[in-house]
Amino acid sequence: MIKHINDSRYRALIDWLKSARKEQGLSVRDLGKLLDEPHQFVVKIETCERKLNVFEYVQYCDALKLDTSVGLRKLKELAFNSNLSTTR
Repeated sequence: MIKHINDSRYRALIDWLKSARKEQGLSVRDLGKLLDEPHQFVVKIETCERKLNVFEYVQYCDALKLDTSVGLRKLKELAFNSNLSTTR
């Protein structure tokens, strides 16, 4: 179970979201407006100073027009690979 925001699997999920934002040419201010949040909210998420809850994750993906299941699948794959490496 991921218990803290410094976990590499959580970081990979956030990196995926950040990359999607940048690929769409959105600044943190632009995304903040789409989320109806201050830009500092986006900055804190992307720097892992603040953890996204599941509801916020869905809103974040909606704002970026991303399929939530893609990010969850990535997270699940990383968790599976992490479990494999710890059992060896």
